[in-house]
Amino acid sequence: MSTDFQSARVALGARLRELRTEAGMDGKGVAAALGWQRSKVSRLETGKQTPTAGDLTAWAQAVGRPDMTGELKGRLVGLETQYRSWRRQLSGGHRARQELALAESAATQTIRGVEVSRIPGLFQTAEYARNAFETNAEFRQIPRDIEDAVRTRIRRQEALYEPGRRFRFLLWEGALYILTCPRDVMAAQLDRLAGLIGLDTIELGIIPFGAQLRRPPTHGFWIYDQRLVIVETINTEMWLDDEENIALYGRAWEWLNEAAVHGPQARRLIGRARATLDLS
Repeated sequence: MSTDFQSARVALGARLRELRTEAGMDGKGVAAALGWQRSKVSRLETGKQTPTAGDLTAWAQAVGRPDMTGELKGRLVGLETQYRSWRRQLSGGHRARQELALAESAATQTIRGVEVSRIPGLFQTAEYARNAFETNAEFRQIPRDIEDAVRTRIRRQEALYEPGRRFRFLLWEGALYILTCPRDVMAAQLDRLAGLIGLDTIELGIIPFGAQLRRPPTHGFWIYDQRLVIVETINTEMWLDDEENIALYGRAWEWLNEAAVHGPQARRLIGRARATLDLS
C-alpha cells in the first residue's frame, strides 16, 4: 500500500479519534452507540481500515458533531481520488468501470502501457475478455454483468482504428504463455495480437525472456498522455495525476522499451508461444 495513502488514512483516523475525545467518549462508548465491534473503532482510528461514507456520517452523529460530516467525507474523497478500491468500483459489476475506461481512452491521444501477466484489454478478443470478467467476478464475488462488460470493452477498441491516435504497449513475454482461459481461446487471442502488429496506430513491443533489463517489469500500468497513470493492485486501483509520478512511470516505460523487440521479432515471439498450444 502506498505510503502517501496510508499516511492520509492515519490522519483521517486521528481526526476521528480527536472528535471522539472532544465529545468525552471512549472507544467502547462509540462502538456501543453505533452498534459496532470495538475492534472496528480501533482499526478506523489507527488508520488500519478505510471507512465508508456511511461510517463517517454515523461517527459524526454519534459524537454529536453532524456538522463535521462534510469535512470527514471530503478527506475520504481525497483518499479515493487516487486510491480506488475494487470492492467499491465493482460493487455493481464490471460495466461501470469499463464505461469509465472508455471515457478515459476517448479523452487521450497517446496511451502507453505495460502488462506482465495478461493481454491488454484494448487488444483482447471477446472470448478472452469474457473469461477474464467471469474469473474476476467469481474471485471478487460481484454481480455478473459479463456480456455488458464484454460489449463495452470491445467498443473501446474502436479507438485503435482512429487516425492520429497512438497505442504504445509493452508486453512481457511471459504473458503470452499464462493460461487463464481455454487453449483455443488463448490461441485465437495470440492470433489477434500478431495481427495488430503493423497497424499504424499501434506500437507493440515484447520484452523477451532473458533480455537485459535496467529494472524488472514488476507490475502493469497505463499512462494516458502526460496527465494520468493508472496502476492496478489486487485490491486497489491507483489514479496518479501528479507530475512526479507521471515522470516516474514514464521513465519506467522508457527503460522497459529499451529491452523490447518490435515488428517481425515481436511477431516471432508471439508465434512461438502460439505453437506451444497443442489444439489437436
